[in-house]
Amino acid sequence: MVFIGFSVLYLIPGFLLPENFMKKIIPIIVVLSLTTSSLLFSQESYHLIWSDEFDYSGPPAPASWSYDLGDHGWGNNELQNYTDSRENSVVHDGKLIIKARKHDSTWTSARLVTKNKVDFLYVRVEVRAKLPTGKGTWPAIWILSTDREYGGWPGSGEIDIMEHVGYDPGKVHATVHTGNYNGSLGTQIGNSIMVPDYATAFHTYAMEWNSEKVDFYLDDEKYFTFNNDKTGNYATWPFDKRFHLILNIAIGGNWGGSRGIDPNLTEATMEIDYVKLYSLNPGK
Repeated sequence: MVFIGFSVLYLIPGFLLPENFMKKIIPIIVVLSLTTSSLLFSQESYHLIWSDEFDYSGPPAPASWSYDLGDHGWGNNELQNYTDSRENSVVHDGKLIIKARKHDSTWTSARLVTKNKVDFLYVRVEVRAKLPTGKGTWPAIWILSTDREYGGWPGSGEIDIMEHVGYDPGKVHATVHTGNYNGSLGTQIGNSIMVPDYATAFHTYAMEWNSEKVDFYLDDEKYFTFNNDKTGNYATWPFDKRFHLILNIAIGGNWGGSRGIDPNLTEATMEIDYVKLYSLNPGK
């Protein structure tokens, strides 16, 4: 577009730009043209294979979503009881609403999963979300192994696309857990990025996963890469099997509750604008 515009302008009869001006501007035009072509090529390399844009009302689409249920702490000493109640998860006004609620002294919340409904391997995952506030909250957008072919956690791997703990507002984390690198050993590998308006604006949390590496993005800004060490050891790279997506809000727990829970907190909401999966190999 830029290159064409300047070319036409330069050839208009009776309108000549100074020669030295054109010598300066043409290299810039070429760079812009190459950059534009590169961006277009990158966009064309993705193929949308599944999405939920929540353009309906009621429960999350049962063809895509199921629920993890229960109140057993989920390996992290969390307080919430996960339910399938509309009080804790509902699609309304074009958004998926996940809500943790306190009833007397008991917390309920929702943990939605695509397991055995939308499973994937080597994809780009995008989730556009607005996060909850409050000390003690622990929302997450993450993926787990569907078939656990390398054993239970952490052997079959976990990739956290987004985690946020309420006592550290605005600091968003991306983390990888494997047999050798995991939270129980304190060896997990990750990075964080600041998102000052995490609770008042929607942001796109994304990862691109292929056989070589996993890249993590905030609004298309890459801020962390985990590379395949290519040793063939599933303890360092178990990410060659199918995984599924999880969306949830936990309350308390080893990390989320490590600095306590606000006693005045009675509910916390995460809004999801859309979820999209792209194949990195068009047509497959």
